[in-house]
Amino acid sequence: MPNPYEEVSRAIVQSLGGMQNIKAVTHCMTRLRFVVNDPAQVNSTAIKALPGVMGVVHNETQCQVIIGNNVGKAYQAVLALGTPAAADATAKRKITLRSISAGILDALVGTMSPLIPAIIGGSMVKLLAMVLEMSGVLPKGSSTLTILTVIGDGAFFFLPVMVAASAALKFKTNMSLAIAIAGVLLHPGFIDLMAKAAQGQAVDFFSIPVTPVKYTYTVIPALVMTWILSHIERIIDRITPAVTKNFLKPMLIVLVAAPIAILLIGPLGIWIGSGISALVYTVHGYLGWLSVAIMGALWPLLVMTGMHRVFTPTIIQTIAESGKEGMVMPSEIGANLSLGGSSLAVAFKTKNRELRQTALAAAASAIVAGISEPALYGVAVRLKRPLIACLISGFICGAVAGVGGLASHSMASPGLFTSVQFFDPANPMSIVWVVAVMALSVVLSFILTLILGFEDIPESAPEAVVSPAQPEAIKPVKAAVHH
Repeated sequence: MPNPYEEVSRAIVQSLGGMQNIKAVTHCMTRLRFVVNDPAQVNSTAIKALPGVMGVVHNETQCQVIIGNNVGKAYQAVLALGTPAAADATAKRKITLRSISAGILDALVGTMSPLIPAIIGGSMVKLLAMVLEMSGVLPKGSSTLTILTVIGDGAFFFLPVMVAASAALKFKTNMSLAIAIAGVLLHPGFIDLMAKAAQGQAVDFFSIPVTPVKYTYTVIPALVMTWILSHIERIIDRITPAVTKNFLKPMLIVLVAAPIAILLIGPLGIWIGSGISALVYTVHGYLGWLSVAIMGALWPLLVMTGMHRVFTPTIIQTIAESGKEGMVMPSEIGANLSLGGSSLAVAFKTKNRELRQTALAAAASAIVAGISEPALYGVAVRLKRPLIACLISGFICGAVAGVGGLASHSMASPGLFTSVQFFDPANPMSIVWVVAVMALSVVLSFILTLILGFEDIPESAPEAVVSPAQPEAIKPVKAAVHH
């Protein structure tokens, strides 16, 4: 079967300056993420006008093209067009605070985005195990329950290895070496040694004290170490004779990089991650439910800029340390389902049949699966006033979630099917609060959207966005490409 995104992907690549201007490409749940050599060649206006494109976020060398739930098909179509070009070595980049911040965000998002399916998959299996235990289907301590829990926990326990592999692709360094070094941090012998160090036993490496750190469930140490590994590999490659590269080069890389990871980067990464988590949850501690409300209102705006992925390491580390997360994830309930409710209101009121199809598909994605970007870009941002309704609803519903003390035991995107992650076995009322917040989110945003209204799109007007559930509508893009 031909890929329905073949033509639109070709048009996107052309508007980015062709494959020769694309340094790297990857994708997350709904976006194609490009890194370009020359930002001046990017025509964002042309990309936004393409059928099948819901929006564009362009920041210096980073260009995110929002496709929707079928982004995987668009990604395969892009890869079929050729291999991204190497970075332009002659291009000089100005080092500014903005460029440094953009680089850090790109490294974090580019590394974590490919791992999200494994993290969500593991989260859902852990939730399944929790539900089976809560319902009495599986007795506590049973081998089946233990195996299910281990299956769900695998992606989190070995997260540093997964991060190292993904970061190796991002930083263009040797993946097997990156995995080997991350594996050192998870080796049973090293974990046992760190446990003894935490109990007061002196542990050193050639008389240099080793800081006791637990690396399972962590992101930043492996990410930073792999970035440093990319530089270590280049330096050692230059100084080793050609005849010894097969054995001397990898040995020196491991001997240099692994101790740096153990003695410096690992502890530093843990401190950075813990510091960020402490800052976020200090705000939560002071503001309480208000912090959840504010986050609920800001969440759609964070998604628009891609900044929402910054919270991924914090959420993972918080759940690993305390078993639950009570600020960011509860705020997403109101944010996601409000976008769904607003889209339902648009589908109810619009006279445009194509917009109705788009809104219905986007509403189903946001409410059922918790994937809100089709509703955000296909409806709310496009019509503007529904976005305001969502921000108001997100604030109010976030406040209710905060007052109810809701917390997530996983990090699957909140929606109808994943609402079980907010159920607390020790507090049956949590089920009532979750149902109440979800219902309030849909109803309130629906009503607010009808009250605020929106400027309907006449059916005769050319459409820039189509429903992610209707990829065949992309076919008319052929004419745009030839122009």
